[in-house]
Amino acid sequence: MADRRTLIMEAAARVIARRGVRGLRVEELAAEAGVSTALIYYHFKDRAGILRATLEFINDRAERYTTERAADAPPLDARGELRQTLLLELQDTPEVRENSTAWGELRASAVFDPDLREDLARATLVWVQEVTDLLGRVHPMNGAASLAASAERLTALLEGLSVRWLSGSLPVAHARELMVGAIDGELERLRG
Repeated sequence: MADRRTLIMEAAARVIARRGVRGLRVEELAAEAGVSTALIYYHFKDRAGILRATLEFINDRAERYTTERAADAPPLDARGELRQTLLLELQDTPEVRENSTAWGELRASAVFDPDLREDLARATLVWVQEVTDLLGRVHPMNGAASLAASAERLTALLEGLSVRWLSGSLPVAHARELMVGAIDGELERLRG
């Protein structure tokens, strides 16, 4: 059984995905997690601590579902790993839907919350760096600046496609097709 902190983080991601950051109430979070509000404050001190921890939790969860491979799965080459990592952010599963929705809600709230903005900027930078590293494995002779620019474009597009898919304005299969085209285009650009 998951520890209480993890249960609270899972509940926070659900509540934020369902109600948004502005709709997050500690009492509702406590009820969703099946714990007392005192326990939430014990673990996270305040609402900002809850948001910061939730952002970290959804990043860790995304890292897990985009990098874990079945033990019997054949190894991927660098291009396949890049493609799979990005496309696994566009899978129609409850966990990915919840994670992507919560990420979008946190991003939208960061517009008005400087503390959250800084945390989100750091998380985004880590994500862009991970994609930069994957691109560098495909094209190791490219400079850091061109790899980072490609990673910025791909991650920004992925966020936009995710929002469109989650809001129902784009089927997930089409979002994935567009992402594959963008990956191929960026790799071709880097190949020069």
